[in-house]
Amino acid sequence: MLGTDFRTGSPNWLDLGSPDTEAAAAFYGRVFGWKFTSAGPEGGGYGFFQTDGKTVAALGPLTEEGARSAWMVHFQSPDVRATAQGVRDGGGTVRMEPMDVMGEGWLAQFTDPQGAEFACWQPGRNGGLGVASAENSLVWVELHVPDPPADIAFYASLFGWRHSEMQVPGMLYRVLSIADGDQEQGSFGGVAPQGEGAGAGSDATPRWVPYFHVSDVDATVRRIEDGGGEVRMPAADVPAVGRIAWAADPAGAVFALLKPDPRM
Repeated sequence: MLGTDFRTGSPNWLDLGSPDTEAAAAFYGRVFGWKFTSAGPEGGGYGFFQTDGKTVAALGPLTEEGARSAWMVHFQSPDVRATAQGVRDGGGTVRMEPMDVMGEGWLAQFTDPQGAEFACWQPGRNGGLGVASAENSLVWVELHVPDPPADIAFYASLFGWRHSEMQVPGMLYRVLSIADGDQEQGSFGGVAPQGEGAGAGSDATPRWVPYFHVSDVDATVRRIEDGGGEVRMPAADVPAVGRIAWAADPAGAVFALLKPDPRM
């Protein structure tokens, strides 16, 4: 599972683009108990979701024309300019050229060859999220695309990711790990075929989906519904994984819940 000892290819930042940041802050505060802290006047409406004073995610207004509300997973890069060239060479798209974020780090945003959007963060003063895998924080990221092996090869060329395969109900699932260290301990996410499980439906689209660790999936689902969100996949137990559910916030940003199997 995720930690905060970030290395090349680790998910090290997560933010939400929303058409109504005030409403989004209220919704996620109700669901996860997060507190929103503004980055200040120079932040352009950007700010941080925090728990116990540690940043678990961030929130900002939509900045791209025609953009829809969505969670954006960021992966650590030692050199975002080199990563941007790698994205181009691999058939992806650079949506936002690398930029220095006021000395906090370097940021760039991309779209992979199958249409899933992601970003990279090269740490400066800000090394990344302050907490991961604890309750009400990011615990897993999952990619849904039509051709998993092709996209895995694309990301492996950027970050050196490794993967292993496991059979889960109804699909072959690929577990992703960073290049460094023990493969199992370095696992941080997975890849599922688009249109399988929670990704099915008329709005199915290539995307990265963040999973948040919760102690009670069913109770969290009720808070989501009470706050105006939508359940995309009801709570269900997945053998050797835990209890999961998929949801969307009132603006349509998709995310998932996970109570990990304690034996894992």
